Amino acid sequence: MGEGAVKTLISHLKEAQMIETTKSGSYLTEKGKKISKQIQQIIPNECKIKKCDVVTGKNNHAIILKKYGFSINSGLEQRDYAILYGSSGCITVLFKENRFVFPGDNKDCFRKDKKTKKHILENLFPEEGDVIIISSSDDPFVAEISAKNSALWTLATN
Repeated sequence: MGEGAVKTLISHLKEAQMIETTKSGSYLTEKGKKISKQIQQIIPNECKIKKCDVVTGKNNHAIILKKYGFSINSGLEQRDYAILYGSSGCITVLFKENRFVFPGDNKDCFRKDKKTKKHILENLFPEEGDVIIISSSDDPFVAEISAKNSALWTLATN
């Protein structure tokens, strides 16, 4: 990020009373700490996922949103927002009845890929009603940042 973008972000955070600045730096206010804690409770884990039948990108980054299944329509909104940040593709799955399902479906999308399913279970610890957003890119940083931005957009719009 450039200096101008950082100054703008700091200005917005100050205006929202989420940070205070001094000559030695910036720090979170109580309001900023509260919001940060809330986000960390909703998005507690993330992980990389290897290419598989369901997730076909070179680099794939998964992020969980705890108890946010209510906010997902078709998953296309999350995909579109990830693509705005450079993702080459993005899928959204819901954790329902110990399965990962696409919105509007009940079939376990990882039923044939036990290794990937186990990896997600062991790294994200999903529970009933959770959402997993998996973004892909040739660049691992873009996969990560587009997944995070898609998740934050989902939080902001619900």
